[in-house]
Amino acid sequence: MSNQTKQIALIVGGSRGIGRAIALKLAKSGFDIWLTYKGNHEAANKVKAEIESAGRACELIPFDVSSFEETEAALGARLENISPDVFVYNSGISRDNLLMWMTKEEWGSVLSTNLNGFFNVARAVVFAMLKAKKGRIVVISSVSGQIGQAGQVNYSASKAGLIGAVKALAREVGRKKIFVNVVAPGFIETEMTEKIPKDQVLPLIPLNRLGNPDDVASVVNFLCTEEHMYIHGQVIGVNGGLAM
Repeated sequence: MSNQTKQIALIVGGSRGIGRAIALKLAKSGFDIWLTYKGNHEAANKVKAEIESAGRACELIPFDVSSFEETEAALGARLENISPDVFVYNSGISRDNLLMWMTKEEWGSVLSTNLNGFFNVARAVVFAMLKAKKGRIVVISSVSGQIGQAGQVNYSASKAGLIGAVKALAREVGRKKIFVNVVAPGFIETEMTEKIPKDQVLPLIPLNRLGNPDDVASVVNFLCTEEHMYIHGQVIGVNGGLAM
């Protein structure tokens, strides 16, 4: 993809952590950014300022992805006229607990945001990309969706569900030149992993370190910009060797 042509990347969940790193990386690769977030206006505006300082445009689109109605109100009219060249789904929450103690709210909120949210956004975006006959979709799953994690039955289920959804979607849209792939991070240094016991986790990782958001963003950027692309329907782990 040429950096000289104005292109748009829709980053769902882009105000912090991995989403922020992806938004900044794609902006440096020449994309204008549509950046969605739920409610942290301060963080979103900081990312917007960083993107604009890099010479690209950034439009902030606040809404709750778990709400079909809010998603439609935020994106429906916009997608009738413009199809983003790239769609990255990074929205996700965790509510960790052992299954025997897990509440209905802990289960439902995670599935609503992580999995239902993907459906709410992707349904509209894919329709626009099919009309345009092009596009690249990258979904951020997790190593927890590949190998499971104690205390994360809800989170692992949602992230495994994203992998299944992407594989099915890839079969639906590949002939229309729409590439669909998953990036599955391991333990990445973000707010979500601040409380993990590093002394217990690091021995499990062959590279003996946690990842950083740029490690993930670089892989996403490759999937969104590489001209010679034959990667489709794949799960790419960014986990330091935690899962092989």
